[in-house]
Amino acid sequence: MHAIVIDRPGGPEVLSWREVPDPRPERGEIIIDVTASAVNRADLLQRQGFYDPPPGTPPYPGLECSGVVSETGPDVIGFTPGDRVCALLAGGGYAERVAVPWQQVMRVPERVDLVDAAGLPEVACTVWSNVFMTARLRKGETLLVHGGASGIGTFAIQLAKAFGSRVAVTAGSPEKIARCLELGADEGVDYRREDFAEKIQADVILDIIGGRYLPQNVKALKTGGRIVVIGMQGGSKGELDLGALLVKRASVHGTTLRARPVDEKGVIVRGVVENVWPLADAGVIRPVVHARVPMSEAARAHEIMESGEHVGKVILTNAP
Repeated sequence: MHAIVIDRPGGPEVLSWREVPDPRPERGEIIIDVTASAVNRADLLQRQGFYDPPPGTPPYPGLECSGVVSETGPDVIGFTPGDRVCALLAGGGYAERVAVPWQQVMRVPERVDLVDAAGLPEVACTVWSNVFMTARLRKGETLLVHGGASGIGTFAIQLAKAFGSRVAVTAGSPEKIARCLELGADEGVDYRREDFAEKIQADVILDIIGGRYLPQNVKALKTGGRIVVIGMQGGSKGELDLGALLVKRASVHGTTLRARPVDEKGVIVRGVVENVWPLADAGVIRPVVHARVPMSEAARAHEIMESGEHVGKVILTNAP
């Protein structure tokens, strides 16, 4: 098969489409003929040499994919060759085939295109596990999403609204805020011009920035609020006012998804299938796709992501 190989840490130019060994299914694994994958921030970090894949994971980037089951190993439950699926991966999605534990595989919702479905697993599992399982967002509460125009942000807006919550976002331009409002957000703040903590009070904050936003996040919390930090684009260290946290009876959670054990990922995946997929089948939520790029041109897709001009997901496709 072919896959995107990282020759050395560096810019998009270090990505090359080369012939590599085909995967073979181990016990409990499924082989997926990959129709498409999607670009995530973690892929850029891996390319730069800052985020190595977990031990035993393929060295190729790609944290999600869609495609068709071509082969199953022993002890696989619920899937057979020919099934249209998408999957949460620890790596290896930028390829023509990938092996993945069956617990991390989901059938594609009927109303979602197979190529666009590649942009669902990472955002759906991230939003469901953090906003609903960890922070327990409830109907009528306010969710603040940093990076509302990102893949995660565009999905979080739709899912929170579907569950009856109010949604505020931060984004870097009036155009991006407008797109977020079209998806259902109730309020948007241009972080380049305004201090979100002066305008928004939230019950739950989904934060991709990290250290730099920590003081403002605490300030923006309502009493009993919950912050979930899932990224560190603004640094890994910040000043935490414990007094303010105590007065508000608030909490800060830090989580990752990629390195979790298969069984933990399986719990999240089952939660997505049970609670999120029916909304996709009903057309209430959908993947927001900025661009489709041939898998062999992954360098161009990384350039799009790094430009910061995209809204939603950048898809890498093997489809003709």
